[in-house]
Amino acid sequence: MLDSLLDKSVVGYTALGYRLRPHPPIETDLSGRVAVVTGATSGLGRVTASELARLGATVIVVGRNPDKAARVVREITSETSREVRAEIADLSSMREIRDLVARIEPPVHLLVNNAGVLLGERTETVEGFETTFATNLLGHFLLTNLMIEKLEPPARIINVSSGGMYTQRIRLDDLQMSRGGYDGAIAYARTKRGQVILTELWAERLRERGIVAHSMHPGWADTPGVSSSLPQFYKLTKPLLRTPEQGADTIVWLCASEEAGRKTGLFWHDRRPRPTHRGFGAPESEDERKRLWTALEGMLEE
Repeated sequence: MLDSLLDKSVVGYTALGYRLRPHPPIETDLSGRVAVVTGATSGLGRVTASELARLGATVIVVGRNPDKAARVVREITSETSREVRAEIADLSSMREIRDLVARIEPPVHLLVNNAGVLLGERTETVEGFETTFATNLLGHFLLTNLMIEKLEPPARIINVSSGGMYTQRIRLDDLQMSRGGYDGAIAYARTKRGQVILTELWAERLRERGIVAHSMHPGWADTPGVSSSLPQFYKLTKPLLRTPEQGADTIVWLCASEEAGRKTGLFWHDRRPRPTHRGFGAPESEDERKRLWTALEGMLEE
């Protein structure tokens, strides 16, 4: 009853919501598992990489900044005495994603798509894609599809979405928000909606191969991305924000728990599956879901 009430209110997104729900310690032994974590030099990704290493996994930290990535590798290695290494790639660049995947040797067992941006102004990458779309959706689509052949079952794909996705539907006629005015929060929410749709599609396509796909939202967490991208929101809500550790808890749990391994294609928050739509129209049709996949494929044709 309490969980249901929290799930229907913004309180469930806060640190209080986290504390009011049970989160037993995660102690699963991940020795022998290899994890790739994107956006791992700060915030949720940094905590996820550290926790997976603590549980015994070999962790590949993916980040844009070589100095930050090297520092994180040193810190996590010191904290956990586990094998950690860095790969450098800008995940808004399709070329760099392809180069990254070429450098990663199989097997990989856990792929955590965490890297993301929320920008105040519309910009484009050198390849001509709107930057938020390229980083949060198209890049995840390419990275995940290229990594599938390197995933050794039972493997898991975890996509870090956002509760903001509840506010938007996918706009197949304007995926890169090029029509009319640009709103960074809306662009971000649409890409996060797209991540949830792709998660469901990967779950369907990969079920028979023993690969699980889940998406999740971390609630409102105190991360560098939130403070820099949403300064007013951050100022108003800072006392309510979750710690990065609280925000990353469900990511780690989805990577490690037996329960998450028995299911696929779900959207999670605080270790429980949640609805993907809340009073914002009907779920996407099968045709809309297929059209999104086809549109992304078309953009990546070389």
